[in-house]
Amino acid sequence: MTVTDRIALDPFGSDIPAESARLRALGPVVPVELPGGIPAWAPTGYDVLKELILDPQVSKDPRKHWRLWPEIGEHPSWGWVLGWIGVVNMLSAYGPDHTRLRKLVAPSFTHRRTEAMLPRVTAIAGELLDAMAAAGADGSAVDLRAGLAQPLPMRMICELFGVPDEMRADTGELIAAIMDTSDLTPEHAAFVQERIGTVLGGLIAHKVEHPGDDMTTELIRVRDEDGDRLSDEELLYTLLLVIGAGFETTVNLIGNAAVALLTHPVQLAAVRSGTIGWDAVIDETLRVHPSIASLPLRFAVSDLKVGDVTVPAGDAIITTFAAAGVDPERYGPDAGVFDAARGADDHLAFGIGVHRCIGAPLARAEALAALPALFERFPGLRLAVGEDELRQVPSFIAFGWQEIPVLLGT
Repeated sequence: MTVTDRIALDPFGSDIPAESARLRALGPVVPVELPGGIPAWAPTGYDVLKELILDPQVSKDPRKHWRLWPEIGEHPSWGWVLGWIGVVNMLSAYGPDHTRLRKLVAPSFTHRRTEAMLPRVTAIAGELLDAMAAAGADGSAVDLRAGLAQPLPMRMICELFGVPDEMRADTGELIAAIMDTSDLTPEHAAFVQERIGTVLGGLIAHKVEHPGDDMTTELIRVRDEDGDRLSDEELLYTLLLVIGAGFETTVNLIGNAAVALLTHPVQLAAVRSGTIGWDAVIDETLRVHPSIASLPLRFAVSDLKVGDVTVPAGDAIITTFAAAGVDPERYGPDAGVFDAARGADDHLAFGIGVHRCIGAPLARAEALAALPALFERFPGLRLAVGEDELRQVPSFIAFGWQEIPVLLGT
């Protein structure tokens, strides 16, 4: 196919596995059109995606390496992508800038600090399960996403960054608005940009007045004591990245794993008996149902040869975690089947190389606290609706469910 035959991706992410399969049938890297008409290339298999992620000739800095960056203001329907690449943080940085910004955040996510947070993770999970039990005591359905999957990581990341209680709802709504790729209006894009400044700018102002033992206070200190290491803009957008990534992705991990087990009762029984471990459940969830299906954007620094296709320098590339995870060339003909017993822990859902997700240990720790506690507390847990009635969040980026109605079976 030619570049003029670009495949338009579904902005609602209605059937991400089927869309990935259709693209894979067209070749190893396919010209696509992102929501709003943004041209890009989509890797369709595991090996190609891994190779591109690790290639130093693939950048994440649009200002330096996207040939269409100067034109973005001419396309109002492209405004949604500014929340991803129009910001200045380690997600959109390349080379030394990325290294500098990552080093500032890394201390918050060391193994030792994650271990120290585990008692708090366990305590919050227990509180949330108590509240779910009370809500479902009359036999009515309870939303597992709203009751456990969403508030657990939200509370943990907000405690880590010192977000006060009264700001947490606005913070969650901001992240949800950025993940939503179904509204491409200039008004929505402007709303998101305004809310970034209002919500996170408000957090910075609050922590300047009320410093604490938290990462926001530490980043403010770095900015104030050494502006060469962190500018005002980088501070704002680093908070956006780390709070958003540390929250929304774990919501989907917990929710997707729970749904996978509830719809595979034989595997759930094997997990209960100890035949399959919880780490295997989490890895298989991340492989088949990664929290982020596709992440915009990376950019070709020079012409890239992928099979018999050339991705020209300056073109955009989308990071297709969902497609890579179910690649039959890597995982066999049943690659799309959830099977925690397969023991595949080589998924790319957390990324790889210098851009590997810095919060991956915390996300895994939260899932390892929440999921065993959930199924131990409610041994009769089951979906309150058919699997085909669950609704994907309106996004081609996020991969998760809007609600997960369950019956506790108590």
